[in-house]
Amino acid sequence: MIRPLWRPEAAGPAQAPDLDVERVPQHHSHVVPAQGHGQRLDRFLTDLPLGLSRSQLKRLIDNGLVEVDGQPAKPGLKLKKGWGVVITVPDPEPTRLMPEAGVRFGILYQDEELIVVDKPAGLVVHPAAGHRAGTLVHGLLAACPDLAGIGGEVRPGIVHRLDKDTSGVMIVAKTDRAHQDLAAQFKQGRILKLYLGLCRGRPGPDQGVIEASIGRHPVRRKQMSTRSRSGRPAITRYEVLRRFGLGVSLLRLRLLTGRTHQIRVHLASIGCPILGDPVYGVGLAGLKDGGRLLRGLVCRQMLHAQTIGFCHPVSGEEMTFTSPVPEDMARMLEMLERYEGPRDRK
Repeated sequence: MIRPLWRPEAAGPAQAPDLDVERVPQHHSHVVPAQGHGQRLDRFLTDLPLGLSRSQLKRLIDNGLVEVDGQPAKPGLKLKKGWGVVITVPDPEPTRLMPEAGVRFGILYQDEELIVVDKPAGLVVHPAAGHRAGTLVHGLLAACPDLAGIGGEVRPGIVHRLDKDTSGVMIVAKTDRAHQDLAAQFKQGRILKLYLGLCRGRPGPDQGVIEASIGRHPVRRKQMSTRSRSGRPAITRYEVLRRFGLGVSLLRLRLLTGRTHQIRVHLASIGCPILGDPVYGVGLAGLKDGGRLLRGLVCRQMLHAQTIGFCHPVSGEEMTFTSPVPEDMARMLEMLERYEGPRDRK
């Protein structure tokens, strides 16, 4: 189902979840088949179509909510053919977060399992220190009244994130099964992730691959680095779409892995940091004309998550969504196009 741009003024006042509503647990009954004879209970449960993660199943067992022949069972219990297994799944608890109808973002698609959003620059995805309110998660609680619950709590399932000042398209799960399936697709590298970025300098070849492990910076612990001793493999493909005369290049980037700050760190490592990046960049100094034409236009890192592609977690349908170039980046591109100094095309 296609949904229009989320407009908070049309949503009415945000309301806290009703804590007094009677919560009815779900009961799942199964009989151990012949092939399940001798199998551990925890392994048997993971093979059932319950839509629950292993950690959730473990929590149910630990809380005595899994019974075998009428008795709470341990995870290592060896099952016998014909035994009855009953799993009690409590209804998701209300989240402690308050819905906020004033959080603005676009909705590109929504159904019962997931929502695809167009996140503007400046919007934090998830509550954290210094950002306890006004996040995308708070806005999603207001925009998605049909959340089925993730991990036993009524909340949206964030399977990937964008930095606060990176704009663009994101997938968010609305059910446990969607959350698990999408997380697996990300882990297996089956998600198409294309970005547009304006960077300082001019990457050498028109197309290339940056392959360098990324981990925590050895000194500046809030930053990531390709010089970390404990870095994890990271691969970014890039294509130069345009080289501008001011010493700025427009790139299309494809993430083949998903490390923190991956594009920003990789481009900085080859001497072409994202324009406006306050952490891995160097400001506007050094650009032709001293970057004076761009002053006032560069208010954040010029990085945009343009396209995402994935398989629907239930139907298996291949889906692709594209976010239009945001206004601030469009103005930047227009200024670069109008610059009358020397420039060359790809």
